[in-house]
Order: sequence, then structure tokens, then C-alpha cells
Amino acid sequence: MTQARAAAEPASPGAGEFRRGWRIVLASVVGICFGLSPMPIYTMGAFAPHLASAFGWSIGEIMAGITVTTAAMLLASPMVAWLTARHGVRRVVLVSQVLFGFSFMALGLSTGSLPLFYANWALVTFTGAGTLPITWTQAVNRRFDIHKGLALGIAMMGSGLFGMLGKPMLGALLPVLGWRACYAVLGLLPLVIGFPTAWFLFRDTDTKAPAAPSERANASGLSLPEVLRQWRFWLLTVVIVFISFALGGPVPNMETMLAQAGLSPTTILALAPMIGFSALLGRVVGGWLLDRFWAPAVGCVILALPALSCHLLAMPDLGGGGAMAAMFLIGFGLGIEYDLMAYFVSRYFGMRSYGGAYALLYVAFSIGAGLGPVLMGWDFDRNGSYRLSLGVSSALLLASAMSLLLFGRYRRWAGAA
Repeated sequence: MTQARAAAEPASPGAGEFRRGWRIVLASVVGICFGLSPMPIYTMGAFAPHLASAFGWSIGEIMAGITVTTAAMLLASPMVAWLTARHGVRRVVLVSQVLFGFSFMALGLSTGSLPLFYANWALVTFTGAGTLPITWTQAVNRRFDIHKGLALGIAMMGSGLFGMLGKPMLGALLPVLGWRACYAVLGLLPLVIGFPTAWFLFRDTDTKAPAAPSERANASGLSLPEVLRQWRFWLLTVVIVFISFALGGPVPNMETMLAQAGLSPTTILALAPMIGFSALLGRVVGGWLLDRFWAPAVGCVILALPALSCHLLAMPDLGGGGAMAAMFLIGFGLGIEYDLMAYFVSRYFGMRSYGGAYALLYVAFSIGAGLGPVLMGWDFDRNGSYRLSLGVSSALLLASAMSLLLFGRYRRWAGAA
């Protein structure tokens, strides 16, 4: 009787989502980990002292490499959206991983010419744009609906994973191998780990599995011109610029900030994994919360907390405990910003023009993330501290977090569960 009743009752709509989509999620974790999204921003600060010593460049000049990636991203992100629509996500991902690895290695051949250094960063951006979250989240969003937030959170753990492991790895390897060889080591990662994982596990669709509700809703939603007429899209664009500026700026400058606060190199190295660890935690916890609570409220709370980090980092007598707290809150905020962007696009605009809408928002994200490190570096070069830029970042975080509460209810699309 009980078995008959269980057989008659329909299964939970989301019960099979992870069973069908775990390969895509795993491949996304690895692909994002060794992709363009985390590698430049988490390694620039470690390389900066060595480049400054070798070539006499200032911190601001070195951090301008991140700004170059921003400018290149203005073209690269829409290009990737067009390529994935035309050739499929998998092909774009695989080609990009190979080219990105070799172009990142080329940074180790720098000769002291800033124009060539910046040109290399532009090459890294164009070749690596296919490894950005715009590709991986597109596939994850298509496969998941009920557990969309958690799936996106797990997939995006890749950037936090690299942040947690990459800085300590570089801290150990740079004194032994030197900065040129370390660029080669980093370039090998997408080639020997990212590419094989994507080759065997990552597929745009799985014809053997029944379609998930989100896959049936792929054609539902707003067209790109309709998205661009939505006030929510433009508000989200401004919010993303401000948040990426405020959260992305301190990360490459963190070593300099902590050294200025009086922390020893040993302490700084020990604290280095904290941002990556908290970003990992933010991915999973944030994704779980997005599936259960209203996303704007979740984003408002989590993205307002790092404003306290900016205040702590501006303190001249920051100790190890304060540094740990500041890094944890920044990392936790970084852990949800990508997920929130992807989640908002799918819930408020649908999947019909996901690639194009996400690409434009990623351009906005890149503008903020590109300007943040270099403007903070210039603030330090000019004023001898980061107090001004950290104060501005704190205000931007609070204003942006509160703005999310204006978004209102989700929109429902045909075919969604």
C-alpha cells in the first residue's frame, strides 16, 4: 500500500537535477578555477613586488594590467556570447582554455616594456574570455531550475578555490622558481587540468537524459532589445559596477595593505588563503540561500557586510584578527556576486537572451573590477595609504546593497517549474 502510494506520488521537481547535471557543475568548478575570472586578480598582487623590483614599475602601473583586461572585456564578452550562440558553449570553452594557457605563460617573457606588458594582458583577455562564467553559468542555468542557486554557487566555487590555493602556492614557488617560471606554471593549469576535465565532462546538452524544466524554458523570456528597455537591467548594471569596484579593488592590493598595517610577511602569507576560503563558503551558503529566500534580500545583507572590511583595512593599527575578519567578509561578498548576477538574469529576464544579457553585465562587472585595483594602487602611490579609496568603496557597497531591494518579485517563464 505504501509502495503503491509512493509510486503514484510524483517525484520532487528538482529531485533529478543534480543527477542529470553533476558533470556540468564539476566541469564548471574546474574550468572557472583555472580561467580568466580568478587567475589575474588573485595573482597580480603576488607578482607586483617582483615586477616592480625587476623593472622599476610602480604599483599603480602594474595594477593597470587589470584595467587593460577591463578594456579588452568590452569587446571580448559580447564576442563570447555570439560565439556560444553560433558554435555552442563546449567548443568555445575548449578552444579558449588552450589559448588562455599559452597567453598566460607569455607574461613570463616580459622585457620591461609596459606597452608590451599591457598588450599581453589584452591577449590574455581575448583568448581567455571563453573561460569566464558567461559560458559555464549558461550551461548550468539551462540544466537547473529548482536548485539553480545552489548549482550556480557550487559551480562558482572555482574562483574561490583558486583564491584559496593560488596565493599560498605562489608564495611558496616565487622565491624558489622566480616570477618568470611561475607564470609558466600558472599557464599550464588550464592546459593540463581544465581542458581534460571539460573534454570528458562538459556538454551543452545530454540527449539521453529527460529535459529539466529549465531546459524546456530556454526559449522563454525577454529578447535582448526587451531586456535593454528594462529599468531593472540598468539598475543591476550600475550596482554591479559599484560592487565589483569595491570588492575587486582590495584583492590585488591586499598584500600591500596588510604590509602597510604592520603585519609581517609570514603573517600575510598565512592569511592569504582566507579570501579564497570565505569565497568558497559564500558560494555554497549564498547559493543555498538564493534557492530559499528572495534573492535581493540575500544580496543586500551579504554585500553590505564588506563595507565593514573597508573600514577595518583603513585602520592604521590593524592586527591579525582584524585582517582576518576584513578578508573573510570581502571573500564572502566575492562568493556571491557572480552567482547573484547569473541568478538575477535568469529570474528577471529569462533564458531567451541569457548569453547577451549576461555578457553586457559582465562588461559592467569588468569595468568596476578593472578600475578598482588600479585606482586603489594610484591612491597608495599618491597619498601613501588606501584610506580614500577604501572610504569610497564602503559607501558604494552600502548604496548598492540597498538598491537591490527595489527589484520586486521574480518573473515566471513558460516551461519553468
